[in-house]
Amino acid sequence: MNRISKKLAAYFIISFLVLETVLMMYLHQNIVHTRVDEEYSRLLTSGSNHRNILKDHYSDETISHIVLMEAEGDSGVVIIGKEGEVIRSSDEKLEKLMPSFSFLQNSTTQNDRIVMPDWEDTPYIVSAHPYKVDEDRSGYVLMFQSSEPIERLVEKLNFHFSLAGGAIIVVLFVIYTILSKFLTRPLIRMKEATEKLSEGKFNVSLPAGGNDELGELAVAIRKLASDLERMKKERNEFLASISHELGTPLTYLIGYLKVAMRPELTDEEKNRYLLIIAEESNRMKDLVKNLMDLAKMDEMTFTVSTINFSAQQFIEDIYRLVIPSFDLKNIKLNLICKEDFQIVADPLRLEQIVLNLLDNALKYSNENTTVRLEISKEKHRTVISVKDEGIGIPAEQIDMIYEKLFRVEKSRSRTFGGSGLGLAIVKELVEAHGGTIEVKSESGKGSLFTLRI
Repeated sequence: MNRISKKLAAYFIISFLVLETVLMMYLHQNIVHTRVDEEYSRLLTSGSNHRNILKDHYSDETISHIVLMEAEGDSGVVIIGKEGEVIRSSDEKLEKLMPSFSFLQNSTTQNDRIVMPDWEDTPYIVSAHPYKVDEDRSGYVLMFQSSEPIERLVEKLNFHFSLAGGAIIVVLFVIYTILSKFLTRPLIRMKEATEKLSEGKFNVSLPAGGNDELGELAVAIRKLASDLERMKKERNEFLASISHELGTPLTYLIGYLKVAMRPELTDEEKNRYLLIIAEESNRMKDLVKNLMDLAKMDEMTFTVSTINFSAQQFIEDIYRLVIPSFDLKNIKLNLICKEDFQIVADPLRLEQIVLNLLDNALKYSNENTTVRLEISKEKHRTVISVKDEGIGIPAEQIDMIYEKLFRVEKSRSRTFGGSGLGLAIVKELVEAHGGTIEVKSESGKGSLFTLRI
């Protein structure tokens, strides 16, 4: 997570510094160019004024006056004649620059212009202003402006821009610290929470986030922790349940096998023990079958292949299959099918649904009670209901009976058998058909399961 924080800081700072550098360079150059242009304009204006005065009032007194005006400060003036000779100058050292002015040999130049604009490499910027009084009196007024003021301005600009750049970098690091606190710190907490989850510690706590992606991620992690904790609890309960469910019949099997192996037993006694062993074996077989169905349900591998088949034939086949078990427990099974019609469903899966419902009714009903199995047509749907007069389900627990491994009372699996898987499988199969299932029950008075597909 520190790498994300560092990357975020690096990208942010580099991007901002590049933008800042470009903008500062643009601003710096604009300020310098504006200042230089002002110096050029001022120099050209001063030279033009001197040239006009010289043309209108050409005399030694005028020339002296012009030179005197430019003798002080950072500027200077040189007045040259027709042949390029120096008539008067405000500073003798300015005369040393004269040989470098090639334009002096071209007397046809009539426009005012800057002849030495490169202020960075020379101590002066120079403008030339041609004048002509008559055929014998003509030449140039050369204006000199020291480049030191511009250089001082550039130095100040460099200092202040450097100071501003340093201040911006400090501000950027402050912003980075704030971003680390408000952005990366929640991510670090989420990383620590996921590490706890990977270690099997589900009691993670994350601060409530806002209505942004980080808040949604925190909610998702808290939900994941809750789901994992619930799954772990279900898994432990599942393993404990399976251990007990398999352990009980295995204990019976081993015990009765040892008894049945005694040589002094009669054939009648051996048959009785073998019958008990067969019953326990069937119980284990049913449990394993339910576990396989549960595994398929978790893997979403239930497949439904619908065909048309007779409702009356289907329900009668189921009746013939289960009636012996009901007779053994002295429970009456009533079959109601008022008319024959075509069912559109998977016959194997539908049979599994009905058998599970009948098995529950058989397990949780007492002797001398009645179970009703009814099938009918309702518009374009098939309605199958199983009603018993058994122990019923408390109203507050009806919504949980379809959860895997749920049992209304833990003791029921000991008394009536069952692993809490049957109704969960029923609900998955009904929904795989695009149908619905509902239950009405009252504790101590029985239950009514109705499915529509």
